[in-house]
Amino acid sequence: MEDENPRPEAPRGLDIRQIMSILPHRYPFLLIDRILESTPKKRIVAIKNVTINEPFFQGHFPDYAIMPGVLMVEAIAQAGGVLLLPEVPDHENKLLVFSGIDRARFRRPVVPGDQLRIEVDVLNWRPLAARIEGKVYVERKLVCEATILCAVVPRPSRAANEAPVSQAGPASAGAGPAVEAVGDPSLESVSHE
Repeated sequence: MEDENPRPEAPRGLDIRQIMSILPHRYPFLLIDRILESTPKKRIVAIKNVTINEPFFQGHFPDYAIMPGVLMVEAIAQAGGVLLLPEVPDHENKLLVFSGIDRARFRRPVVPGDQLRIEVDVLNWRPLAARIEGKVYVERKLVCEATILCAVVPRPSRAANEAPVSQAGPASAGAGPAVEAVGDPSLESVSHE
């Protein structure tokens, strides 16, 4: 006889290879090292080990290395991407991109040797858009928080990237995929123009 009350799905962890099979990001812009736990469409916890070898420390700042706050927000978005991108139909041909950042706050500097614990909760999820809330901790102290809006867009094909520049001229080349309003009034959209 089967158990009528199945146990909730156990939190699942992922290593760097599994993360790279989901996200298109690569060094030096892959900003999460491991997933400790995740619950589909709800929550994910990721780790980023911050080392002096990070290329941004060469200029931010040479005499006092501080991780740029915008990269912590990007790490929140990447953790959200690992959580949500597999939920998108045909996700191998899609990208999850920023469409807005709200209430970003930076509480204390992050320096080489710190380990970021990135906790992301899904506030709203639609097949073409999401709103996530992320908090970054170092040694159980909050260092960064932000609410991020994301949109699902087609991933440009390799053939499209190798195509000649269009008649529209070089200004439109390499501009990336256009982000359009997703048609969901519960999710705000932000123009990138």
